[in-house]
Amino acid sequence: MKKSHWYHYLWIWAVVYFAMGFFNILFAWLGLIDFFLPLIFAAGFGNKGFCNRYCDRGQLLRALGSQKGFSRRKDAPDWMKSKAFRYGFLVFFLAMFMNMLYATYQVFAGASNLREVVTLFWTIQVPWKWAYTGGAEPWAAQFAFGFYSMMLTSAILGILTMLAYKPRSWCVYCPMGTMTQMICKMKAGSDATRPSK
Repeated sequence: MKKSHWYHYLWIWAVVYFAMGFFNILFAWLGLIDFFLPLIFAAGFGNKGFCNRYCDRGQLLRALGSQKGFSRRKDAPDWMKSKAFRYGFLVFFLAMFMNMLYATYQVFAGASNLREVVTLFWTIQVPWKWAYTGGAEPWAAQFAFGFYSMMLTSAILGILTMLAYKPRSWCVYCPMGTMTQMICKMKAGSDATRPSK
């Protein structure tokens, strides 16, 4: 039996995050931690240490797939591992993120009203009126609804991929993983060209 480390329990953060956002959408802002930490780790240390150990989503998929046995443990198909798919999904993800920022700006500028809706898979609108308790600026709530939608959609994609293939098959095409890999490669290239002292 493999030894358990403290970071194996980081899956709890993923569950708590989605639970808090379910009751108050403003907690979705906390998801920015998961957005920036992998990039900071990659830029600072030049490796994917965050993705490999400290990613709460990865630990959730490991716990469900490996420990609870919900994974078929099949290899992900080659197309999912391909550079074209991974970078294509990253571009799509960034386009959705920019669209979310634009919607937030529209509300901030007064050009449109707050849309209190969580959207799954960028198309299925699930109105959760109870999730927003008010008190925040409308633009902040708009960002929260959009960001929670992205986080929930990617979590569902991760779980579906885990059920069909190996537990952490989502990590193969995770946009954050692709971005951290790019940063690591750039950092390794810049370190290699730096003159030695």
